[in-house]
Amino acid sequence: MTNKDLANLIFPDIDKDIKYYEEKYKPRDLLEGARVTRFAPSPTGYMHLGGFYQAIIDYVMAKNSNGLFYLRIEDTDTKREVTDAVDLIVESLKHYDIIPDEYEYNGKINGEYGPYFQSERKEIYHTFIKYLIEIGRAYPCFCTKEDLEELRTHQEERKFRTGYYGRYAKCRILPIEKQMELIKEGKEYVIRFKSEGNFDLKFKTDDLVKGTLELSQNDEDFVIMKSSDKLPTYHFAHVVDDYLMHTTHVVRGEEWISSLPKHLELFKAFGFKAPKYVHTPLLVKKDGNSIRKISKRKDPEASMAYYKEYGYPKMAVIEALMTIINSNYEEWHSANPDKKFDEFQYNPKKMSSSGAFFDLDKLDNISRNIISKMTKDEIYDNLLNWCKEYDEDFNHILENDINYSKEVLNIEREKKKPRKDFAHYSDIKNQIWYMFDELYDSHDKNYEWQNINDMNEIKDIVSTYFNSYYNENDDQETWFEKMKKLADLKGYASNMKDYKENPSDYKGNITDIATVLRVAITTYAQSPDLYEILHVLGLERINKRINNLIEGE
Repeated sequence: MTNKDLANLIFPDIDKDIKYYEEKYKPRDLLEGARVTRFAPSPTGYMHLGGFYQAIIDYVMAKNSNGLFYLRIEDTDTKREVTDAVDLIVESLKHYDIIPDEYEYNGKINGEYGPYFQSERKEIYHTFIKYLIEIGRAYPCFCTKEDLEELRTHQEERKFRTGYYGRYAKCRILPIEKQMELIKEGKEYVIRFKSEGNFDLKFKTDDLVKGTLELSQNDEDFVIMKSSDKLPTYHFAHVVDDYLMHTTHVVRGEEWISSLPKHLELFKAFGFKAPKYVHTPLLVKKDGNSIRKISKRKDPEASMAYYKEYGYPKMAVIEALMTIINSNYEEWHSANPDKKFDEFQYNPKKMSSSGAFFDLDKLDNISRNIISKMTKDEIYDNLLNWCKEYDEDFNHILENDINYSKEVLNIEREKKKPRKDFAHYSDIKNQIWYMFDELYDSHDKNYEWQNINDMNEIKDIVSTYFNSYYNENDDQETWFEKMKKLADLKGYASNMKDYKENPSDYKGNITDIATVLRVAITTYAQSPDLYEILHVLGLERINKRINNLIEGE
């Protein structure tokens, strides 16, 4: 009996060989130096920030080089697969306009190197596994779960390195006849790769982020095909796929460095050229006085849904990640404000070799800056799109009077130094509710009266100003001069210099007067420019509010 007999027994229906697939998936017709990258998530949960961070790198690397970026779904772990996870992945990429050149979705394949779901590529994997068995680099293993637990316990008790390797890989020495006999008897088995490595020997390999790595050779006979569904493991499937899809660069987290010897040995066993690896640092955050990895379990911001639900602009999230992807991105972006992020020339050497610090405060600042530069039409459209999904009531209010809504959103906006008060779209309603009668009338009001808090004094100031001084057609200078006249009339200093020199001569100052008027209209002691607020509200709304204030107290 030969290895070929064994391979035919295990895979009787596989009649193709590796060359068939090499001919089918020919080298891509791209310019020299073009990079082929892939985002290859497992559909085992929500779209993770760390995965999106790597997808951006894949996307930028491809765009930088006139290359190609594709999406591959690595769904061979059927036990952990989550319903709708693929939809979440595709929708997240689409939401941020990170559109793959090749992908598969809802039964449609866009690209000539598919299928792009690993679960649909079983025959391909079996062909490659069959080849390894034929050349003596893979074999069936009949060890049970109990056998492996016993082996691990034995190794741990003796403080040996755990794993299925060397003299502990007992199935690798089974005669072919015995292996075939057990298979014919119906004995359950997995397929393991037969390593030729020596763990005590080191080898060097280059990583585009970490530089030269010195790693121990792999000597573990790791599983490449599972027994239950006959699907391959990640270790095996990605090697075959990256070869056939002609991936030039693999971007993945640094936690995979320990598996790199396995993957490189597989490439070598087939005689394939390995892609270049970009092992990215883990995303970390500050937690009290310590720094830790962003956790799926602990941190809501680990999910990409978090940023959509809060209403962060798409580019704010991308810009925040780009600043940690390359240390010189902010400087480039400041010098090239009108260029798209994918025009930036990504350099893996400019990535942190340790943790990549992701800061929500910094994201908020980036987001405020982006929103502040939007026109009233842009912010209205973006806010409306967010409200349609997350706040239907506010959506109806915004649509009820489109022009008024836009003017409200434009207060202190289209200026040389616009106001930066909105960090995300979910902020906006809570900051401008007082501009809409529907919200103002139903809102529990907590008037933030400051130095002037006597209601008789407040009513007198408000009534006098709006009945005798305010004119909605006044320019801002005239408007302020009239407020100063009111201050003088009521015994408050209209000039701050005079007030500071002789504070006891006055009941207060012009700031106190302005604060009373601001609170009377908005309930807040701090707000955007009062002149603009009054101008946008209009006399009808203003009169209604001051009458209710005066009559209601």
